[in-house]
Formats: sequence, structure tokens, C-alpha cells
Amino acid sequence: MNPILQLKQIRKSYNIGTSIETEILHGIDIELSAGSFSALTGPSGSGKSTLLNIIGLLEPPTSGELVISGKSTQNISDDQLTKLRGLNIGFVFQFHHLLPAFNALENVMMPSIIHQQLEKNKAERRAQQLLNAVGLASATQKKPNELSGGMQQRVAIARALMLNPPLVLADEPTGNLDTHSADDIFKLLERINQTEGISFLIVTHDMKLAQRCSSRFHLVDGCLSQSFET
Repeated sequence: MNPILQLKQIRKSYNIGTSIETEILHGIDIELSAGSFSALTGPSGSGKSTLLNIIGLLEPPTSGELVISGKSTQNISDDQLTKLRGLNIGFVFQFHHLLPAFNALENVMMPSIIHQQLEKNKAERRAQQLLNAVGLASATQKKPNELSGGMQQRVAIARALMLNPPLVLADEPTGNLDTHSADDIFKLLERINQTEGISFLIVTHDMKLAQRCSSRFHLVDGCLSQSFET
């Protein structure tokens, strides 16, 4: 089975001022198989956020190659990059980034609206099915401010799944939740992974949660210091 994600000698540098260049990531090699459930850990400042931005096609590496769903991101146009990201990657963040003026159903539909992938009726049915799947069948018409933190995160997860991406990137998805809600959200991600075969890469500071993943990648000072498989 082809890997869903390949990072080949990814390096990232930033210019500080006019003449000083600082390298943040130093030759990162990672491969995720389809259907994997993986964690990315490391101390603050280790390069996790930068690496996740690169994997999510939100910023380019300075050098190296990124391959998603068998397609290299080298030498492709911005429009092709946007389409590749929109159709292949879902995002779940620590802070839900739901649109406050729209209800739960409309928030889940947003990826389809933005990328014009489904007719309105089909998009509504898909969004309703996803809200049912995350336990929010009765909350479709509620605005984000009418939902608890855990419920808002469930809406965000449903939104990430709207276009059925093969890979979901979750950046501290439980970091803003109490222990009980965090465990519920993590179990939901596990269930989606097991039933839908969607790959997850979860950035977390919680080592107890990371140890529940099938593979773990640990960054220190921009280097991949350790990787584990269970």
C-alpha cells in the first residue's frame, strides 16, 4: 500500500533581519501509511508547528520533497497546491475556528462551499451525516456560542471530514478541553480512524494520549530524534 504522506529531507529556514538565516528544521524524513494513527510530539520551540504547516501545505519547505497521496508538491502551481490541500487534508485545531455567524451544519459544509465540490442538497446531507456521527444530531441549528468546548471541537472534526480527506492533521485538538472532554474527543478520533480508514497526525503535548497512537514521532531542536511504532 502506498504511503499517504512522505517527507524527504525537509528543511526550513527563515531570514532574521537582512542577513542572518536560521534553519528551523534539519532534514526531516517521515512516512505515514494509509490508515495510520500517529502522534507528533516535542518541546515548545522544537519545530512542530512549522513542520505541521509544511505538511498542511500552508508554507513551503526551503528544500526537500513532500509527497501527499502519491503526488509530489514540488513545482506545482499555487492553484494546484490549493486544490491538493483542499481535497486531501482536513484540519482540526486547538481553537476550533468555527464561524460565529453560521450554525453547526453550515460550519461543517464550509469546505464543500469553498471548494465547490458538492451540490447544496448533497452537502447538507453529508454535513448532517457527519454531525450524527460525532454525536451532534440535535445541534445542527445551534451557533458556536451555544455549544460547549467539546461540542465545538466535534463540529470542527466533522468539518475536517466533509470532503472525506485521506489525511487529517490535528494540532493539539484536546489542548483546550477538560480531561473528560479530551478523552472523549480522542476516542472519537480513534473511532473515525478505525471505521473510515482516515490517517491522522496529531500534535500533542500529552504523552499519555501520544502513547495511545500506533506510531509516534518526536522532534527536538528541529530534528527527528525518535520514532516509535506499537
